[in-house]
Amino acid sequence: MVTDKFYYFYVLLCEDNSLYGGFTTDVAKRFATHVAGKGAKYTRVHHPLKVLYSEQFTTKHDALHAEWAFKHQSRQKKLAYLAAHGVSV
Repeated sequence: MVTDKFYYFYVLLCEDNSLYGGFTTDVAKRFATHVAGKGAKYTRVHHPLKVLYSEQFTTKHDALHAEWAFKHQSRQKKLAYLAAHGVSV
């Protein structure tokens, strides 16, 4: 059986200019959840403004690994990662 299910790592810009990295199977739906205050505890406090970046993966493992790696970097390295992917903050 072939499925077209994909997994995504995404980065949000929050109103305090902080960055939030997450994992989902539907970026638009997950962003709406964050905006509604029903997402992660972090985004309930920091109020997300927009999706800066998302990357598609074919396995859940790879998407979760990308999220973990992003979250364990300094802000400077996160900004460099985004810049390397054509995103300016």
